[in-house]
This record gives sequence, structure tokens and C-alpha cells, in this order.
Amino acid sequence: MVVGAGAGLGAAVFRWLIMTATRLFTGHDDYSAAAHAANPHLPGLGRWFVLFTPVVAGLVYGPLVYRFAREARGHGVPEVMYAVAERGGRIRPQVAVVKALASAFCIGGGGSVGREGPIVQIGSALGSTLGQLVRLPESQLRILVACGAAGGIAATFNTPIAGVFFALELILGDFAVESFAAVVLAAVTAAALSRAAFGDHPFLALPTFTIGSAGEYAAYVVLGLLAGGVGVGWSRALYFIEDLCDRWWRGPEWLRPAAGGLLLGGVLLALPQMYGVGYPVLGRAVGGGYALGFVLLLLIGKILATSLTIGIGGSGGVFAPSLFVGAMLGEAFGLALHAVVPALAPSPGAYALVGMGAVFAGAARTPITSVLIMFELTGEYRIILPLMLAIALAAGVSKLLSRDTIYTRKLLRRGIDLQAPERALARISVTAAAGQLPAPLLPDATLADLTARFAADGNTALPVVDDDGQLLGVVQAIEVERAVQDAAEGITAAGLAHTVPILAGDESLEDALAALTRNGGAGLPVGADGIPSGWLTHRDLLRAAAGIRQQA
Repeated sequence: MVVGAGAGLGAAVFRWLIMTATRLFTGHDDYSAAAHAANPHLPGLGRWFVLFTPVVAGLVYGPLVYRFAREARGHGVPEVMYAVAERGGRIRPQVAVVKALASAFCIGGGGSVGREGPIVQIGSALGSTLGQLVRLPESQLRILVACGAAGGIAATFNTPIAGVFFALELILGDFAVESFAAVVLAAVTAAALSRAAFGDHPFLALPTFTIGSAGEYAAYVVLGLLAGGVGVGWSRALYFIEDLCDRWWRGPEWLRPAAGGLLLGGVLLALPQMYGVGYPVLGRAVGGGYALGFVLLLLIGKILATSLTIGIGGSGGVFAPSLFVGAMLGEAFGLALHAVVPALAPSPGAYALVGMGAVFAGAARTPITSVLIMFELTGEYRIILPLMLAIALAAGVSKLLSRDTIYTRKLLRRGIDLQAPERALARISVTAAAGQLPAPLLPDATLADLTARFAADGNTALPVVDDDGQLLGVVQAIEVERAVQDAAEGITAAGLAHTVPILAGDESLEDALAALTRNGGAGLPVGADGIPSGWLTHRDLLRAAAGIRQQA
């Protein structure tokens, strides 16, 4: 609940920072809604001032990110996924502050990115910092990171349910009861604070949704298939342009956002609707405010502007751009269908609503989150059936066309595969895989007793405990065999026992695998306070890995 409250307050501060930066750079609350207008602070430049706002903004956030938190560059969510998978949920405290400032200046200065990635990283950094302060184990630290992410999404978009599933489906990849309960508490707390500050109403004000005939479902099938392809194409375009920027830039990294800002400024000069997040433009397009040709131009322009913003080193999310691209695809599809078969598209805006969720599902491959977030963003229940249909098809097409997603591709380029079974072991606790503790050996058990015991039950290692149940060590079968071959006398279980660590139940199987390897691999006890209560072997780990493969 504390993490949720922090994420909620962080989201409110972040929104204020973006609005303040936008007013500072443009003189307007949202310049995408005032396209081609002059800056009242610089009236002599007319609309040409947008050519220079990304450059000035880059001169501010470029050195800030380079000097204090380089992980604040980019769209944020992959960095959180990396922290959970590779660093046990550890995120440096300064990331929250640097990410908030850098993203606010980037978006306020014209960066065509969203605010969900930054607030996920900000909330996650708050959760990680709190967990590290109270010295939580890694398994619980990861949950606090997910709580921060859920709180950020819930507070930013007034979507508590989608915030929960975003964190569980994308960040944790785990729907365990303890994870679910904690994340729900954080999301509810953050959403309650957000509603107190900004009111309780859907994030997007959109037209009424209706299904006029059963034939329209066939049209939504086609839209879902198209959206899956567009989602994958949008993801590929993002990283293609980022690669081009990496290849062409040879100067210092702190200067890259400012130098590349001139290119972004050129795009904004030609198409000012791309300035910032662009929700007013999205709402107008869905409401039927643009012709078919201009809607297609907005679709291509958003992919180019967002990819360029990320490629030059900008800081911002890709969720809002995914919604924008999806809305333009759906609106264009609806307008074209209305022109050919008006009965199948009485309201082209309905296709835009479905297209928003379907393209995000195609890009991120998170179908549960996509359905829930569109439902909560619009507050429109009648959207559910065609939305589920299109999103399921889009996610399926995405799976067929691409192994990675818009979030995991960045990690794969670093050599980190979150879908690999050995990586998934990091999200499973020792308790979930451990077996029963074998009957312990007594400290004074003789060599004959040990030989008979190992021959009878086939274990490769057995624990030795004293009269109080405290672990004295572990005897391995190979040590008993050597003692028999040497015809040693006076050998007891206590004399052959090796000191080993006792695994904690909430440790990850990835950590347990390392401990098993260091200690001979025969088996390790699981318990607390020196008293074993369970037993973990490599066979248990293999069973867990096999279960992961079957689920995949």
C-alpha cells in the first residue's frame, strides 16, 4: 500500500511535470491540439519554433541521463523487466527522479512518446528502493517492483484492473496468490489517490459503440489479423530506426538527443500533430475528425516520430504510441469499409477503438492486459466481444510472425531471453519445487548403517541432524563408497558430513541451482533457523523446468 501510494503521488507529479514542460516550451497545455499555432512566448518565430524545441530539450535531459542514470534512456519497461530477471528486483533509487525529469523534458519538448513507460519505471524504482531499505529477500523485492509498476499504470490511466494484469503478465510473469494480492493492494491505493486528484472518469472520451449486425464480426476478424501484422511491423520499425541512429552517431552520447532533436523538429514542423503524447489528436481521429488519407499519414507519422524520439536517446513509453497507431489503423479500416459497405461500418470510430487494443496486443503480446486496459480506458462494455476477438487474432499473428515483442526485443539484443526455462526459474520459489525431507541420519550412524541406508533408498545424499533437529551437514553417497573402498574404521555419519547452506523457501530456483552446483549437486536441505523441513535436488529443478516448457 505504501508503494501504491508512492506510485500514485509519483504519477500526479509526473503529469504536472509534463504539463509544465510543455507550457514552458510551447506556451500551450498540449501543442498537438494546437497544431501550427505560434508560441506566445516567441511570436516572431511563428510555427517554426517546433524545429528547435527538441534540440533545447535534448540539451537538458541528455546530460542528465548520461551523468546520473543511463537506464532512464528509452521506454522504461524493458529496464524494469531486466531488473526483475537479472538483478533480483534491484533498481537504483535515483532512477525515479532522473526518469521523471528526463521524460517530462522529452515529452514537453516534442518527443512523440508516451508517459506509461516512465511511470512504470518510476513506480518500480520506488518499490525497489523501499524493499531494499527494509532488506527484503529478492523474491519479495520483485513483487514490490511489480507493485510499483501496477500502481503507476493504475494512477496514470485510472485503470486499476489493467494495472494489476500489466504487472503480473508483463513484469512478473506470475499469477501466484501472494503476488496477486500485493499487486492489487498497490493498484487500488494508487487509483484511489489518482481519482481523488483527477476525478473518476474514463481516460478517453470516445463515441458510443454499437454492433449493428453479425456480419461486422467478420470485419473485426480482418482488423485483428491486420493489427497483428502492424503491431509486429511497428516494433521492427522502432528498433530499425534506433539501429540507424546508433550507426550514424559518432559524437558524445550526452549530445545525441540534442543533435537528433533537429531531425525530430523537422518531423514536427511538417506534422505538428505528432508533438508529445498526442491524445487530443487520437480522440479527434476516433471521433471522425480526419479524412482517410490524413489518418494514414498520422499512422506513418507516429511510427516515424516515436521511433526517432527513442532512437536519438529520448525518454518515454511506447504504450501510448501503440494505442495511437492502432486507433489510426482501425479508423482507416472503418472509413474504407464505410465507403465500400456502409452497413458494416456505420461508425468507423468503433473500429478505431478495437484497433487500439489489437495493435498493442500485436506489439506487446499481452492479450489479457490489452482487453482490460481498453475496457477501462473507454468505460464501454459493449466493446468486449469484438475486442476479445481482434486481440486474440492479433496476438496469434504476432506469435507467428515474431519470436520477440516490442518490450522483449530490447532485452534479446542484450542476450537476455526471458522466455528461456532457466530464466523462468528465477520466478519460481524453492518451496514450490522442493520435495519431502528424507529421513535424516543420526550423527553416530556407523559405516554399515550408512551403506545399508543408501543401498535401500537410492538417494545420492542424506541430511544429518542432532537430537534437536538442527542440521549438522549432508553425507553424500560417493563419500560412503570411498570409505568402504578404503576399509576405514570408526567412520560415523557426523564424521562424513559436509557443511552445506540451508535454502530458504522464498529463494528462487535460479539461486538454488547455483547453490546446488557449488555444493556437489546431490541435494540441499530447505528450511529455516538451522532446522531442515524439505529437500531439493536437480531432479526437482528439472521437473520445474519441464513444467515451464509445457506451459510455454
